[in-house]
Parts: sequence; structure tokens; C-alpha cells
Amino acid sequence: MADFFKNLKANELISAIICMALGIVLIIWPGTSVKVACMILGGALLLYGVLQIILYLFAKERTIYLQGMLLFGIVLAVIGAWILLKPESIMKAVPVIVGIIIVIHGINNAVQSVDLKKLGYGNWWIACLLGLATIVLGAVLIFKPFGVINTVTRVIGGFLIYDGLSDLWILSRLFKAKKNYQKIVDVDARIIDEDEK
Repeated sequence: MADFFKNLKANELISAIICMALGIVLIIWPGTSVKVACMILGGALLLYGVLQIILYLFAKERTIYLQGMLLFGIVLAVIGAWILLKPESIMKAVPVIVGIIIVIHGINNAVQSVDLKKLGYGNWWIACLLGLATIVLGAVLIFKPFGVINTVTRVIGGFLIYDGLSDLWILSRLFKAKKNYQKIVDVDARIIDEDEK
């Protein structure tokens, strides 16, 4: 179980850092050519996808969650490679692709908020709201892509930074709640042991 949480933490941290780094790059250099913007996005997706595959291959405990992340990693690696090979033709689809990724992150955040509630964390609803807001932001990119390249780049960058920051906040709350829950379980186990003696 400890290995599962370590893998989960590694996956989430890598994802959040990549999102924020990519978002910052897109906001700072919105005038970057379409090809370079696509190459950055394609490279980041390919890298993240490959990392997911590597994490799965080296995991001791291959859970359903890790199998899902493996599939997600393969999909992202294929999309990243496709963007790298066809940067010009894919630019119109970039907001939709990024939107889909952000929606998936939002759904993941909403699921994690349920875990926070189960672990007894009082402010679990904040994580739920962050997850729902992330889903809405992703949906905006999917259904209302912007026309001007500089606007698209900045909006995607802002959404990615928000997504990364919300992931980090939810992850920190999840592991704090998990640690507190584990302390309660350990205390209960000790009390039971003492009663049996």
C-alpha cells in the first residue's frame, strides 16, 4: 500500500509540475510560432506519457489505478508524438486536446476529494470545487476554442497553471489526511493490543 501511495504521489507531482511549467512558458512567450508552441506541448505530452509507462513498468504493485495511468500515459505519448510530427496541422486541435487533458485532471481531482472526505478531512469540499472548476475550464477549451493565437496560448497557459496548482493543493491535503487517518488507525490498533494483553 505504501508503494501505491508513493507511485500516486510521484505521478501527481510530475503531472502538476509539467502543467505549471508549460503554462508559464505559454504565458511568457505567447508570440512564439505555432510550430514551437506545438513542439513544446508535444514534447511535454510525450515525456509525461513515457514517464507514466516507466512508472508502471517499475511498480511493485500493479493496481487498477496504475493500469489506468499506463493507458493514459500511452494515449498522451501517442498524442505528443503526433503533435511533434505534424505541428502545423494540429494547432487548431491543441485547445481541444489540452481541454480534454484538463477535464481528465478535474475528474481525478473530484475523485480525490471523495477520498479526502472518506479520510475525515473537513475541507474536502474545497478540493471538490477545485476539481469541478478544473472540469469547467477544460470544457471551455473544448467547446469554445479561441481564434487568436496569442489569446489561445495565454488562455491555455493560465488554465495549465491553475490545473497544476490545484493538483498540488489537493495532493498535499490528500496526503495530510492520509497521514492523520493512519495515526488514528495505529492508535486504535495499539489500544486493541493493550486490551488483549
